[in-house]
Amino acid sequence: MNRKIFLKSLFALPIIGAAMKLSDLNKWTSSLDRTAKMPVLFLGHGSPMNAIEENEFVKGFRKLGKEIEKPTAILCISAHWETRGTYVTAMEHPRTIHDFGGFPQELFNVQYPAPGSPDLARETQKLIQKASVELDDKWGLDHGAWSVIKHLYPDADVPVIQMSLDFTKPPQYHYELAKDLASLREKGVLIVGSGNMVHNLRMVAWNQLNTDGYGYDWAIEANGKMKQYIASGDHQPLINYSSQGKAFRLAIPTPEHYLPLLYTLALKEDKDEVNIFNDKALGGSLTMTSVKIG
Repeated sequence: MNRKIFLKSLFALPIIGAAMKLSDLNKWTSSLDRTAKMPVLFLGHGSPMNAIEENEFVKGFRKLGKEIEKPTAILCISAHWETRGTYVTAMEHPRTIHDFGGFPQELFNVQYPAPGSPDLARETQKLIQKASVELDDKWGLDHGAWSVIKHLYPDADVPVIQMSLDFTKPPQYHYELAKDLASLREKGVLIVGSGNMVHNLRMVAWNQLNTDGYGYDWAIEANGKMKQYIASGDHQPLINYSSQGKAFRLAIPTPEHYLPLLYTLALKEDKDEVNIFNDKALGGSLTMTSVKIG
């Protein structure tokens, strides 16, 4: 991939900034049959070009989409929607946001016309007690969401909403806020965190982008330790990632691509199995490692 295109793709981090009658809310929640508990996903999304390229990572997403029960709706926490405060999209028809530049026209032509779900947005707003959540009618689906969800559900027939990352808050805040979403798993809602566990764009080895599984020693070390903590259920070191040494500091120079992982981990329950897939380094300083919980 062209260096300029790759850099622009991964630097795309735009910042953007109704009450519901109780009877309407009850009508929506009662219409959802209680299902077998849905899994929770963290998807390493990488470049937007994964939306149109054929590679092992998108094959992993497709395989996952066939293995899990089709959800009633999707709630996605993407690295690419940072706000001051917490917002959820509440429009009927979210637009497909091409929040990047310098790519082939083929990528800009991609539309993912999944419906939204104002009802799920209001239910999410109601559930979250640790923050004041606002409903948003301007954002839509950024590439952190649609570039991976399109492989899970290519027919765009599952409603999707996004919840933003409050960039003013520390990791523990995000982890605790995510716990308020737990009951959605029993209502057929698939909760997806989309980012990258190791994500240091300034140190990408451009001459190694096509070398399979190439990662710097510190990237492999950080990714390995993260997987150990995930597998053991020991989340506190992952929440306190800035205190875990040099490898973690290099792996997470900024938090936005890492925080969606904490939303996923916060929703793990004692009996949930943990499966790791797409576990490869890319360009030295990135990993595509993805996690399925439950």
